[in-house]
Amino acid sequence: MERIKQALERARKQRDVVESAPISSDRTVTAPPSAVQSVAYTNTRVVPSAPGLLRKNKIIANCVDETTITAYNMLRTQVLQRLSEHGWNSLAIISANHGEGRTLTAINLAISMAREVDKTVLLVDLDLRRPGIANYFGFTPEYGVVDYMLNDIPLKEMLFNPGIERLVVLPGNCAVSNSAELLSSKKMLQLVEELKQRYPSRIVIFDLPPLLSAADALAFAPHVEAALLVIADGQTTKSDITDTLAMLEITNVVGTVLNRKMA
Repeated sequence: MERIKQALERARKQRDVVESAPISSDRTVTAPPSAVQSVAYTNTRVVPSAPGLLRKNKIIANCVDETTITAYNMLRTQVLQRLSEHGWNSLAIISANHGEGRTLTAINLAISMAREVDKTVLLVDLDLRRPGIANYFGFTPEYGVVDYMLNDIPLKEMLFNPGIERLVVLPGNCAVSNSAELLSSKKMLQLVEELKQRYPSRIVIFDLPPLLSAADALAFAPHVEAALLVIADGQTTKSDITDTLAMLEITNVVGTVLNRKMA
């Protein structure tokens, strides 16, 4: 119980710091063009997302809300520091239940990390029961992770860049009933190792299904080096958090995100 209280209190304090931080709008420092690592996608499909759709879906790519951008940038910095301390480059985004903001957090954290000039990010949709990341970008993929697992479709046929520099998405495109078995399979382990090791400076973010709704996330957790827990203020119960943390006892939980803070 003490661990839960500490996690909630830490998340609330981090959120309060972001909201109370003064925001300067008259002094913006932009990296010179020569310092920015530009990526030319020759083998990955580029599918630019409509700015209006991104704003509607609360994606920060075209967001002008400084408070929101600052919140994600602070989260990015804290997570990258934890990963760097241990030499990790894979992170699972988890929640206890559906509807707690897990997928949106995964997407916006990935975009914020991709804005770091020395990082590239691969965002992987591993909610094999309810894949949805591609929908946020208005893209309907022909192939997804399940096609790689079951039909040996090459990864290059499904990867896409949503028009955001240094961000590539490995989408899901259909639901399967035996998702836990797929996520714990030898082929999935080989896929994860390939994604983690192909580019040393790449951060790989996995969006997993809710931990308390099925065995999927628990089956996959041993494959990642760290996890970030998303909590919905006023929705996720202490019992949910207790159960979730207990199930992740052997997983490196690098922090919590308090989502949808109530006034």
